[in-house]
Amino acid sequence: MMPWEHAIVGYIGFSLLVRFGPQGPPTAAETAAVLVASLLPDLVDKPLAWGLKLFDSGYAAGHSVLVALSVIAVVLALARRRGRSRTGVAFGSGYLLHLSGDVVPESIRSGELHIDRVLWPLERGGSGYDAGFSAELTGNLVGYFEWMGEQIASGDPDPYLFVLLGLFGFALILWVADGLPIGREVYTALRDTARSHGR
Repeated sequence: MMPWEHAIVGYIGFSLLVRFGPQGPPTAAETAAVLVASLLPDLVDKPLAWGLKLFDSGYAAGHSVLVALSVIAVVLALARRRGRSRTGVAFGSGYLLHLSGDVVPESIRSGELHIDRVLWPLERGGSGYDAGFSAELTGNLVGYFEWMGEQIASGDPDPYLFVLLGLFGFALILWVADGLPIGREVYTALRDTARSHGR
């Protein structure tokens, strides 16, 4: 999955988990926690593999369920101590949904379970990278958008394209229904800044 797909799946998962509970939809802090956590495995592993060559693959320590459970336990304990348990849950759900997002779609497409991606250091998922960070990043982005363009132009797109577009649309609707967390706060801060400079 691409980073924005991980962020979207993380947000949808957490929003659906909490929106009907007593505290209502996600707050800005919870949204930030779920977004950071849903990107964290790639922010750790891709630069260390693609740029620094510390890992053989972009599926290493950050993607390890063993590391993830340890990090989540610490974050949950710290969040609970500060009276922000739901923010800890947001982080944990974002992190776990990232790992699921790297295993489930590829396993469905290939018909084989790709759990090795999340079992570092017991298993080494993925393959090596020789092109360097910027080339790998550019190659992934170009390949993604070329695939999307080819699917749209084909007249008979892969069903996965409809799944992605459905997720994008559903996330947008859900975000608006949740009161635009983060977006609302950014808008308010910009408006207040503009007003204070206009005086």
